[in-house]
Amino acid sequence: MLSLNPDKNRATVLAILTAALGFFVDAYDLLLYSIVRKASLEDLGCHGEALLATGVSLLNAQLFGLLLGGIFWGVLGDRRGRRSVLFGSIAMYSLATLANAFAHDTFWYGACRFVAGIGLAGELGAGVTLVSELMSPRNRGYGTMIVAAVGVLGVVTASLVGDFLPWRYSYAVGGLLGVLLLGLRIGVSESPIFKQALSAQTSRGNFLSLFTSWSRFSRYASLILVAMPIWYAIGILVTFSPELGTALGLKTQPRSSLAVMFYYLALTFGDLVNGYLSQLLQTRKRIIATFMGLAAVFCVAYFLLGGRSLLFFYSLCFLIGFVSGYWAVFVTVAAEQFGTNLRATVAVTAPNFVRGLTTLLTLAFQKLIPVVGIVKAAGIVGAVVFVVAFFALSQLSETYGRNLDFLEEI
Repeated sequence: MLSLNPDKNRATVLAILTAALGFFVDAYDLLLYSIVRKASLEDLGCHGEALLATGVSLLNAQLFGLLLGGIFWGVLGDRRGRRSVLFGSIAMYSLATLANAFAHDTFWYGACRFVAGIGLAGELGAGVTLVSELMSPRNRGYGTMIVAAVGVLGVVTASLVGDFLPWRYSYAVGGLLGVLLLGLRIGVSESPIFKQALSAQTSRGNFLSLFTSWSRFSRYASLILVAMPIWYAIGILVTFSPELGTALGLKTQPRSSLAVMFYYLALTFGDLVNGYLSQLLQTRKRIIATFMGLAAVFCVAYFLLGGRSLLFFYSLCFLIGFVSGYWAVFVTVAAEQFGTNLRATVAVTAPNFVRGLTTLLTLAFQKLIPVVGIVKAAGIVGAVVFVVAFFALSQLSETYGRNLDFLEEI
């Protein structure tokens, strides 16, 4: 999987290690809010209906930060380099998360989540782009598989920490982990493919160019829509599991921290299996289609069987997490779809637009609740998401084994 050049091997291993640990802290921070939402907001004085309404508003503030940060870091990644974005984003979200531990009201809580969202937007895309450009076309899937699998364990860690420590301490732990990670900055080098592209007389990091060509726009939009089922599951089914579980008929209200932990623990295995199968079968597209189909099946089961018992409910969260494990392959495909002069822009913005567009899902969910009830509202949103995602996948080309040393003609 590695070359015979020791220096190149060292650079590749360091890039994988940094990207993986960076995504670990990224994932910890990103989902910690879902885990401590109820406890933290109650501590700040929110109760009853205000708990759900304020919870959605703060989640949307974080997701809006992801949208803005995705554009900022993506463009910067193609203009200044993958390495600068990798560590710049880590620094921003670490400091914002640390500040979150000292929030004294919901306004400052939301402000910290917004700034953290901007910072969280850059790490994964920049890390996967750097790893993809350092590894061979046939083996890069293994590198991104490791990054995603290690990273997702950050959420499992967040679930455990959020369960055993007060919410302020949980945020402090995330911030300090990110600050410590900055020590790896010295050993990570820039992508040779990016350095070579610097001499080319072409536009780099032109975000608007994604909308000036139908070919680029259709690829970009399809990429985003393909991953929406993953964030439908975490943004609605798992984040609001206490409310949904109660509405489904469970006598004991599910704990969001446990639902998140089971979901992401399974997602870790799903990422590994998904990444391995995409390498073994030499296809990204068919693997995504298979896992997405299974995700639709288990989401239906969530509504039909989730109310039988707490065991059934958590088991379905686990199964949905496992089949949502095409996130690693999705980010790899995002990096493989576009040339070097737009690769970071796409690889950084696409995952964050997926995360950010979860705002539309949660808003639709919130608006439908008074009309049809919380369970039907979640079901309607999910049905639309899966139909659109399957159509979007049909519009993407296969990218396994593609040489990344090419430029987009702008």
